[in-house]
Amino acid sequence: MVAPPDNDVIWARSLQHSHNGSPALGGVSLGIREGEILSVTGPRGSGKTTLLHCLSGQLVPERGEVWFNSVPVHTMGPRLRERLRRDKFGWIAPEPQLVPELNTWENTALPLLLRGASHREAKKAAMEWLERLDIGMCAKQRPHTLQQSQRQRISVARALVAGPSVIFADEPTATLHRTDRAHVLRTLTSAARSHGITVVLATHDAEIAGLADRVVPMLDGRRVSTVALPAESDPEGRAACSLSV
Repeated sequence: MVAPPDNDVIWARSLQHSHNGSPALGGVSLGIREGEILSVTGPRGSGKTTLLHCLSGQLVPERGEVWFNSVPVHTMGPRLRERLRRDKFGWIAPEPQLVPELNTWENTALPLLLRGASHREAKKAAMEWLERLDIGMCAKQRPHTLQQSQRQRISVARALVAGPSVIFADEPTATLHRTDRAHVLRTLTSAARSHGITVVLATHDAEIAGLADRVVPMLDGRRVSTVALPAESDPEGRAACSLSV
């Protein structure tokens, strides 16, 4: 193994992975700098989600290496990778993944509570992020009473609440209307920049990709120099925007 560059918080080399025999990643390499907002772009099925799963330790690639702060993630056992995700990473999925038995602030505070933070400390931090996302008034409600956009804001707040080193966001605004999407993305990107959080953002939306510091286009499980993405302003996806590295 070759140690990654010192200025890369995440570094991956020659990642290969398949699902049920179908190739999902075909030798992807990349480095991500500390505090960078990196957008991984491409159409659905291009390997974006699999790449994020490998970088975050949710999947162990069949071949290749993943390093976080010069520590080899790909050689870690399941417990160490779980601890890494709990202590260092935040995750935002396309669909809100909330605990139905917990109310809004409890769902938001869950990463802190799992780390052993006090009930009072965790609630205070959760409420601060919920207020920033304009959902503080729903703090005592359970997920089934909320709208989809509200539940997704909780997911974003939960990813931010524990001050992670890296947030992985897989199509985080796919289910949101334009106004909600803009608000959520502004909060996420401004919080990342003000707190020095690295963000790895997977999207097939050219407008969202344009918010990143750097873009990595993907197609058929490989990095490419350019990829055409549909413009969000066209509901039929007829217009396209070509993004390059």
